[in-house]
Amino acid sequence: MKKTLALSFLLLLCFPLMARKVVYKMSQFGIRPNNSNNTAALTKFLQNHPPQLGNKDEIILRFDKGTYNFRLEEAPEIECYISNHDQQPLRKAVFYLNHYENLTIDGGGAHFLFQGALLPVVLNYCGNVTLKNFSIDFIDPQIEQVEIVKSDTTGIRFKLSPSPHKDKEYQWFFTEQGYFETQGENWRSHFAWGIGFDKETRHILYNTGDLGINLLNYRQEGETFYAPNWKDLRLKTGNIVAMRNFYRPCPAIFLNESKNTKLQNVTVNYAWGMGLIAQRCTDITLNSFNVYPSQGRYFSTQADATHFSQCRGKIISCKGTYEGMMDDAINVHGVYLRILQRKDDHTAICAFMHSQAYGFNWGNTGDSIRFINSSTLDSVQTNVITSIRPQDAVTLQGMKSFLISFRDPIPSDADCIENLEWTPSIVFSGNTIRNNRARGTLFSSPKYTLCENNLFDHTSGSAILLSGDANGWYESGPVNNVIIRRNRFINALTSRYQFTNAIISIYPEIPKLKNQRNYYHNRISIEKNLFDTFGTPLVYAKSVRHLIFRNNQVKKNSEFSPFLNNTQSIITEKVEKTTKD
Repeated sequence: MKKTLALSFLLLLCFPLMARKVVYKMSQFGIRPNNSNNTAALTKFLQNHPPQLGNKDEIILRFDKGTYNFRLEEAPEIECYISNHDQQPLRKAVFYLNHYENLTIDGGGAHFLFQGALLPVVLNYCGNVTLKNFSIDFIDPQIEQVEIVKSDTTGIRFKLSPSPHKDKEYQWFFTEQGYFETQGENWRSHFAWGIGFDKETRHILYNTGDLGINLLNYRQEGETFYAPNWKDLRLKTGNIVAMRNFYRPCPAIFLNESKNTKLQNVTVNYAWGMGLIAQRCTDITLNSFNVYPSQGRYFSTQADATHFSQCRGKIISCKGTYEGMMDDAINVHGVYLRILQRKDDHTAICAFMHSQAYGFNWGNTGDSIRFINSSTLDSVQTNVITSIRPQDAVTLQGMKSFLISFRDPIPSDADCIENLEWTPSIVFSGNTIRNNRARGTLFSSPKYTLCENNLFDHTSGSAILLSGDANGWYESGPVNNVIIRRNRFINALTSRYQFTNAIISIYPEIPKLKNQRNYYHNRISIEKNLFDTFGTPLVYAKSVRHLIFRNNQVKKNSEFSPFLNNTQSIITEKVEKTTKD
């Protein structure tokens, strides 16, 4: 008997108790469909159920199917700095998950409807979190959708498109200066730009890009508005215009310093910034993650559908639909810091340079880094961080520069640094990208990158961009092994945007290309794709060591007239080796 008890005790020590599955039905905590506002009840629940650090139990928050209203009132205010968004010290957040582990939010088909400029979902320093089976939308987007009634040399007449939500709670009005603006509870929007859509096909209007809008001295005439100073003969009766600005305060889903995050069957219909952004996260899987407009709208997010800044591990994005975004479907990149001041041979002050990217961690002691020259993007030296701390602030929050020491002396001809530790492998497969502004996909990682079996349907700019820039956006870095295969491209690049020289544009920003000693990108393989297109070029490549283009099919169509003055299929500039049919 004693031997049995002793053995049982040893087994308990060696094999901890199996983790339990703990399910919370949110309706039991007052969080129910059709409530006028669920924010207070949700905030109370999260406050009363803090994360149990070290607890291996699987926690499930289960929602009933239906529409849940979340308003600004009683949402916690948090301090966070979000890469590639307009920075502000404080933001309202509804689902604020801080240091949670082994958590699943199962919406059960719920539709989460938000009001005001806020953060719907935040995962901050979380691990093993799954988000699934819900959608996110807003009552009051800052984008105003209108339909053109008449367009001629005297100006444009338009009418407001009806809202998909009956309880739309914002208004339009005249400013003292005579401009048309809209206003919600904690925001106000002035329009100077727009994106035009064909009403029937939902394609962005051919060769229009960003439309300039001048609503000065407009006047209301019954149910329509007349703007005498807005003149654009490219716009026709029935066209849809999403009037907008470039302000992007909040994404729909913000992942920060989190590990092993999964999103499954989640849809974002609108966001004030990006649909999802992950910042310094490890291992992210998107399975049937979608960004597309709610019924009646032609626009979805104000910026990218998905964005990954300085992540590592694996990024897997499969079986998603991305439509109507005001920017790219996916952008994966690191961040270059600029060397502002050398303190000694081993120490320098290095800073974030873009106004939308600062205030968060960039590196850790022991990280491998690369020094580069920004004018040529040449790699100058690899090195290792021996110490790093904020230079212009006490904590990371809001800081813009670091004091960094390196193992080896700093090379004299380097002026920027790239973190080699925070770079992911990427799989982007089985997705549909259509009817969006700017580009389709952007990949900037030295790790293995696969872009396969995707449909690029009328992306307004280039379908795929491989870039790299240490002068403007400061988004790193060079690619070493990119495979682009078995994709279908239907009439991509119908308008021009930044870095969009071809359907597939390999365009690192290199101010002094003639002085470059090496090549920025390495091996890029483009094989077994179908280009169903009205024009050329198919590929533009700059500063590539080895470009492979073979076994691709090209099908010409006449949907649009070619507008790029180049009939070559492939254009290269400083490419060492090109392998093609």
